[in-house]
Amino acid sequence: MLKESEIKALVVLLDDEDHEVVSHVEDKIMSIGTSIIPLLEQEWESTFNPIIQSKIEDLVHELQFELLKERFIEWKEGGGEDLLEGLWIVATYLYPDLEIEELSGQIEQLYHELWRHMEDEMTPYDRIKVFNEVFFNKFKFRANTKNFHSPANSMINAVLESKKGNPISLCAVYLLLAQKMELPIHGVNLPNLFILTYQIGEESFYINVFNRGLIFTRDDIDNYLESLQLEKQDIFYDPCSHIDIILRALRNLIVSFEKLGDYHKADEIKMILQKLDDQYFSL
Repeated sequence: MLKESEIKALVVLLDDEDHEVVSHVEDKIMSIGTSIIPLLEQEWESTFNPIIQSKIEDLVHELQFELLKERFIEWKEGGGEDLLEGLWIVATYLYPDLEIEELSGQIEQLYHELWRHMEDEMTPYDRIKVFNEVFFNKFKFRANTKNFHSPANSMINAVLESKKGNPISLCAVYLLLAQKMELPIHGVNLPNLFILTYQIGEESFYINVFNRGLIFTRDDIDNYLESLQLEKQDIFYDPCSHIDIILRALRNLIVSFEKLGDYHKADEIKMILQKLDDQYFSL
């Protein structure tokens, strides 16, 4: 690791007239890794040179993006079992300083409030009715139909704060709480709509969180697929993995950025998707 004085000297050279010098300095800073980010941020605050500030911003973003990719790969290779961790990694793309402990604390707080309304002797349907009552009427979670394509809908911290989200993010929060309640609820990848399923033994039904927790059946999915002129596939009925949920969240994020015309961010998310999804091919 370079000394602070050496890093300061490097930062000054970011405004050098020789492009080769600047390129060499950028490569040197990048080679140090993410540990240099706090020092770069200090240098950004202490300089009044807009060119250097812009260069620092680009370097910090690139370093944070490398960290993001490393976290995703590590999470996937570890089995992707912790859904909250996956959602946190997604959110750090726009909120790099976000701490997972902050999210965990918010989920824990919601869980304790939800748990107070549950009783031991409840049928699965009654549990979901109470769950829905608390989730939508007390916590005030709802579909963000006005800004459906906002990138904030894919950021777990923004969804927990605003109580608004898209189908995948609302289902994710619902699912995180259900897991803490030890309810047999899982995600299901329907075309154009992400839903949840409650499965215990031979009994199963589905939950449309985007439509205030509407409960429906396999026959309803049949009708939905028929309306879309799609053939029945197991994937449209069966539980999906946490990795599948995060992949879908990333695809939603790509669409969000493209709708905003921010193609640079969309391309960066595509790069992450390519690393995580073996079946993803960039067109």
